[in-house]
Amino acid sequence: MDLTIDVEDYKLNVRAAAMIIHNNKLLVHQNINHDHCNLIGGRVEIGEDTEKTIKREVKEELGKDIDIISYVSTIENFFEKDNKKYHEILFIYKAEFKNEQDKKIEKPLENIEGKDYLKYKWIDLNELDKVKILPTILKDVINSKSYPIHKIFK
Repeated sequence: MDLTIDVEDYKLNVRAAAMIIHNNKLLVHQNINHDHCNLIGGRVEIGEDTEKTIKREVKEELGKDIDIISYVSTIENFFEKDNKKYHEILFIYKAEFKNEQDKKIEKPLENIEGKDYLKYKWIDLNELDKVKILPTILKDVINSKSYPIHKIFK
């Protein structure tokens, strides 16, 4: 069961995401129905720590095993979507693929769960300012290169 809780007029989400960077390119996913990208990740399940969450999510979405390299950031994100207020707590970890061949991948990847609306692509970090990535404060986190960092975005 996901750690998503309705509290008064808010929805509280606890999420985890991976920052996978190869050859100065960041792996992101994009729902083809939206105009923005996100880091790969998902909701934490009850009783699951955030490192296990991101390992599970990457395995479920891409069929790839990862190693957690370091803790990067916690972002408290407040936003509205579909007339609903959200309070999201996002834990971000730097990660890399375990398999040496996977570390060489630079082409777009496919979702193995059958979610054809999710596309995975590599964004050149030198082009990050030209890409809409949410939460927008994430760009500051990536560019800071000084971890760990805690950000609150309203």
